[in-house]
Amino acid sequence: MLGTRSVAAVADPDEPARLPGAINFDLGGEGAKAPWRVTLYVPPGEAPPAGWPVLYLLDGNAVTATAIDIERVQAPYPDATGIGSRFAIVGVGYPTDGAYDSVRRSWDYTPPPGRSYPPHKPGTPELRTGGADTFLRFVADELKPAVERRCRIDPSRQALFGHSFGGLFVLYALANLPTAFSHWIAASPSIYWEDLALLKSIERLETGPPVRTRVLLLAGAYEAELAPFQRDASDREARLSRLRSARTVELARAMADRLDRIPGLQSQFRLIPGRAHLTVLPEAVNDAVAFFMDRSG
Repeated sequence: MLGTRSVAAVADPDEPARLPGAINFDLGGEGAKAPWRVTLYVPPGEAPPAGWPVLYLLDGNAVTATAIDIERVQAPYPDATGIGSRFAIVGVGYPTDGAYDSVRRSWDYTPPPGRSYPPHKPGTPELRTGGADTFLRFVADELKPAVERRCRIDPSRQALFGHSFGGLFVLYALANLPTAFSHWIAASPSIYWEDLALLKSIERLETGPPVRTRVLLLAGAYEAELAPFQRDASDREARLSRLRSARTVELARAMADRLDRIPGLQSQFRLIPGRAHLTVLPEAVNDAVAFFMDRSG
């Protein structure tokens, strides 16, 4: 037809998708060491009088977009969701397009003294563990001040979420710097790691000064047994052996009970039905938001 042009002819060029309300910046790293990649999301509008509550997420490459969507969809409707207010989100990850950087997270999230392990794949670096003290100093001394320079935050309402090794780090950070956050969420934490090295830190928390904080531990039901899609797998026995060695559900439940006995510390455990170690993530983030931003809390 006269005067008609195809949609393709007038469309703008494709461009990368964006997360509304979010910015990225790199932080830390010295010399040859790469920085961390930080994603900061701030809701639209004015901050509350006390400042924005802030949810910090480890493995930010893997979970930050999920958390942002939860905030955008649920937080504006407190009567329907129970979420008390809008909140800011900080995802701390690595400068990679992948969901994980297995080499760096193995170092950052695990308690000292640590060990060395063979590479995951030929041609990749060996895995070193035991860097949690260094990473905790980065979170407390560099990351949090960098966020506070960029938006008005509520220092009394800040949460830290981590999954797997990230959940292990959450518990380690709780034990070593319990005033850093008001809420701590450890999903599928690798408590078993390196002969239960975490427990030495928990003992110090138990004998240290009183703390007032809240903790949520989560795990998927299929972290205690094989999921239906795994039961006929050729490596079924190896998978069962790994589950029995990790004891994720058992140790997370026991840790929640142990922490709840510490004066001033409120701790709880939730089992997420129908989910395995990786598939638990979206619901774990959703539960973290509900726990942190509980309207009745």
